[in-house]
Amino acid sequence: MEMSDTDKIYDRLDKLLARIESILPPQHVSSDLGTSIAFRWRKFAHTGYIQAIAHPHNIVLDALHGIDEQKRQIDQNTLQFVSGYPANNVLLTGARGTGKSSLIKALLNKYASKGLRLIEVEKQHLIDLHDIVEQVCRRPERFILYCDDLSFETDEPGYKALKVVLDGSIAMASDNVLVYATSNRRHLMPESMRDNLDSRHIDGEIHPSETIEEKISLSERFGLWLSFYPFDQTQYLEIVHYWLAFYGVQDITPHIREEALRWALGRGSRSGRVAWQFARDWAGKCKLKHG
Repeated sequence: MEMSDTDKIYDRLDKLLARIESILPPQHVSSDLGTSIAFRWRKFAHTGYIQAIAHPHNIVLDALHGIDEQKRQIDQNTLQFVSGYPANNVLLTGARGTGKSSLIKALLNKYASKGLRLIEVEKQHLIDLHDIVEQVCRRPERFILYCDDLSFETDEPGYKALKVVLDGSIAMASDNVLVYATSNRRHLMPESMRDNLDSRHIDGEIHPSETIEEKISLSERFGLWLSFYPFDQTQYLEIVHYWLAFYGVQDITPHIREEALRWALGRGSRSGRVAWQFARDWAGKCKLKHG
């Protein structure tokens, strides 16, 4: 039987759709939130989805040295959160390599058995925060939305999206979601001399400019601020000692301490990250030498 014109059109459309589908990327579906303790928000074209992280970082709180007070405060806040009690969003700011990000990962490992989950969100995806919250707000777990190394330039769209999630909009903020963010900037935005020049002096009092007020308004929405400072030499060497022992180097000689200090001098920093990097380098060389 000869095909009608209509059938021919349908047949050509079917073939055209088949060819289009063959070159389209696969459709991504958010992971089952029961399959892992850590996730990241991924974006393809205009579609976002939650992707499970197969091997989350397994660092523990005891591995972090020189930040005892910061650990105490954020641990208390996180315990309140996983226990179903009121808790605050947290902003961790300060010197690089002092354990801000590692601290959040260590808390996940400590409280995962109590239902804590972590979703990493990159800065360019902060405009999707409302969609992420919508996907998890009815879940029994407690979710930390983790934003690492966060900072904004003027008028970035993610800035306002984060403000809404932190402070709530017309909808009530979800009680099973908190934001933990790290940054090298205390107020998350660049501060220029021009901002101070715009400040007003009235009856001997300084009134910050509207620009300054706007810049600090975001960081003020975090209920808990934790500041991190560069380590002194003693703290740096304590961290070196810990990581060398972790990698199997038990005898810490004066020569090793001297090499550790030289390593830090070459990098212009005595941070925890630098101490860890030295320990890996030294332990690796020792193991290679002694087979």
